[in-house]
Amino acid sequence: MTARLADRHAVRLEREGYCILPRAVEPDSIATMEADFADAFAHTPMGHGAFYGEHTRRFGALLRRSTIARKLAMHPLVLAIVEQQLLPWCDRIALNLTQAIEIHPGAPAQFPHRDQDMWPGPKGAIEYLVNVMWPLTPFSRSNGGTRLWPESHIDQDVAQLPEAEAIVPGISPGDALIFLGSTLHGGGANSDPLPRRGVVISYCLGWLKPFELQWLVYPPSVARTFDPGLAALIGYAQHRPNLGNVEGQCPSILLGDHLPRYIGAVDALRPDQTEAADRFRSDPDKRG
Repeated sequence: MTARLADRHAVRLEREGYCILPRAVEPDSIATMEADFADAFAHTPMGHGAFYGEHTRRFGALLRRSTIARKLAMHPLVLAIVEQQLLPWCDRIALNLTQAIEIHPGAPAQFPHRDQDMWPGPKGAIEYLVNVMWPLTPFSRSNGGTRLWPESHIDQDVAQLPEAEAIVPGISPGDALIFLGSTLHGGGANSDPLPRRGVVISYCLGWLKPFELQWLVYPPSVARTFDPGLAALIGYAQHRPNLGNVEGQCPSILLGDHLPRYIGAVDALRPDQTEAADRFRSDPDKRG
C-alpha cells in the first residue's frame, strides 16, 4: 500500500513541484509535539534579517526536543516519496534540517526562493532536496501559510514569478505538504491576530553538506538514543564509496559502548566498485 501511495504522490510532486498528504498522522500527535516545543517557542528570540524574518521565530534540533519529531522524520510514506526523488542521485539520503517556524502577526511575506540554491552546483538536472512542512496550526493565505509557485521547478532559470501565480495550500495539523527544493516558495504575510506555526523537515542527497550540521546538533551522546535508522539518516552512516567515515570506518562506531583506541580502515564500496576491485585484484596482468 505504501509503495502505491508513494508512486501516486511522486507523480504529482514531479508534475506540480509539490503534493499534499492529507491526515498523514493523527492531529493529536502534532498537538503533543507542539506542547514539547512550548518552552522553545516562548523563549527563542525573533529572527534577524530579511530571510529569517524579524517577526518570525525559528529553532532547530527538533529530534532532541520531541520524540514525535523523530517519528515524523522517519514517516514511511514520506521517506518512500523522498527516496524516489533523491536516490537516483545518491547512495543514501540524509536529513538536511528540522526546524520549527512561528510567523507572528504583522510579519511581511518572505521573498520567494528555492532552497536548493544554498548549494552552488548546477541546477535543473537533479534534485538536491525535498522539504516536508508539517503544520502545527492551520495554514491559510491570511495567516502566513506557505506560498508555492506550481511548476516553478520546471524552468529554474526564472528567479521570480508574479505573486498572483502563487498558491497557498490549505493544510491542517496532521497533513504534510511536500515540495521540491527546486520549487519557488516562501512564507506568507500574517495579517491574522495569532501566530502561524509549522515544522519543516527536509532531506537532501547524502553527499551534500546539510543546512543544519546534524553531527554537532546530535553528537554521539545524543544520537545513541536514536533508533539505528534515524541515526543513519542524520549522518551516522557512510555514503558509499567511503564518504563520511571515522578513521576509515562507518561513523556508527561512535554510538557503541566501546570505541577502540586503534581502528582499522574497512572498505565501504558500492557493489559495482567491489566487483571492479575484485576483478582487478584477480588479474595478474593488471597488478603489475
